[in-house]
Amino acid sequence: MALQTPSYDFGGPPGAAAIVLGLPVLLNVWYLGCNDVSGCPAPALLEPRTLTWEKLKAQLPWPDQGIWGFCNWSVAGWVLAYYVLSLLLYRILPAQEVYGTKLRESGRPLLYRFNAFHASVFQLGACAIGTYLYGADWVFWTYITDNYLQIMTANILLAFAISIFVYCRSFGVKAGNSELRELAVGGHTGSFIYDFYIGRELNPRITLPFFGEIDIKAWLEMRPGLTGWVLLDLAFAAQQYRNYGFLSDSMVFTAAVQSFYALYGQYAEDRIMSMMDIITDGLGFMLTFGDIVWVPFLYSTQCRYLATYPVQLGWLGVAGVSLVFALGLYIFREANRQKSVFRTTPEDPSVKNLSFIQTKRGTRLLTAGWWGTSRHINYFGDWLQASPFSLPTGIAGYALVPAGGALAATLGGSSTEVATMLDGRQVVQGDARGWGMVFTYFYVVYFAVLLIHREGRDDLACAEKYGDDWDKYKKTVKWRIVPYIY
Repeated sequence: MALQTPSYDFGGPPGAAAIVLGLPVLLNVWYLGCNDVSGCPAPALLEPRTLTWEKLKAQLPWPDQGIWGFCNWSVAGWVLAYYVLSLLLYRILPAQEVYGTKLRESGRPLLYRFNAFHASVFQLGACAIGTYLYGADWVFWTYITDNYLQIMTANILLAFAISIFVYCRSFGVKAGNSELRELAVGGHTGSFIYDFYIGRELNPRITLPFFGEIDIKAWLEMRPGLTGWVLLDLAFAAQQYRNYGFLSDSMVFTAAVQSFYALYGQYAEDRIMSMMDIITDGLGFMLTFGDIVWVPFLYSTQCRYLATYPVQLGWLGVAGVSLVFALGLYIFREANRQKSVFRTTPEDPSVKNLSFIQTKRGTRLLTAGWWGTSRHINYFGDWLQASPFSLPTGIAGYALVPAGGALAATLGGSSTEVATMLDGRQVVQGDARGWGMVFTYFYVVYFAVLLIHREGRDDLACAEKYGDDWDKYKKTVKWRIVPYIY
């Protein structure tokens, strides 16, 4: 297949290289810099003029074995066992089978098998039994928190291994072959690092004994990472209970809404058939690392923070963050529902009289209702419902001091100024107050940037797809994501 004229995104090859090399480092910095050994951030980071590596290292959960302690063969084995279990549940549990969109070259669709929600329910059910029998000290929870760094490293290495595998295998794709394999548009520019990052093959699949055919991209998108995110949150909730003997309302709320977000995505798993990740992007480091490393280990940062600093929101605080979450969820679901109804049953009374633009391609662009307010109002709802992931951490930041190094614990009110762990150490905010927000609110900022970038990519794709009709649509629906703002 002839190479197309390169059209780069994400800053081209230099940007791709920076992301591939930088993201694993960033996640390690996030874990080490916000920790339960010295504070969030580590106190030495607040004194840059006197900062030395030896001083900082003493305040980090740095392995005794040095850099080699980031890896552990036993932990890697258990991580692989987790993936094998996910594959097993994929094969044996009841599943919905759905055809995807027609492929660009062959005009034929691929068949997908979806049962991620059932798999998560099975795994969480087993965890519920273990917790009922052994409480917060159940070895599964303690193993996760005690080996967090090594678990993350195993997933990082697995992300690189999968990315290398699918990149090398993509060179076996031939135009029009009977296996329904094809390269992703924009994924075969000829630049190794860029193609490795963005993904060459659109829908890489493998056939394994007993497990059958696996669509690697769809499987990674909705399974081990999303379920792992929930498991990490619950492990940190158990850690908070071990630390203090109770669960704070902030922990309960954050773990609950994040679990709902992940599990609802798995429940509506078939909706990924309309996502850019599935129909446009190839499988490379971007999606692989995002699915099994970035999502579970970055998105669980708030619960990891709360495990050490148990913020108490109070009823007003819980009501406030709940309202933000409910509003975002309502906008997100109703906007997507309206679009789905308009496409599938246009005679439905709820969409029958909505205005639209008839395109030359024969499709229709909705210009009223939710989709008359902005071109991606669903993105605004998605960001709004994700904001309460960070809000319960409040004005974040803490330092850990020996017993007697702070005033007595005060666990009531809108935040916890001083808390005493069961091991006698005390957690105070002090000079760290506010600086911890770099860690706990990073997700909100990142997600906003992600959605803005995704909207830009979608705009370019639609401009190519619809031509002048898209220009007409943008003049009718002026706002990109947030009405009257952006």
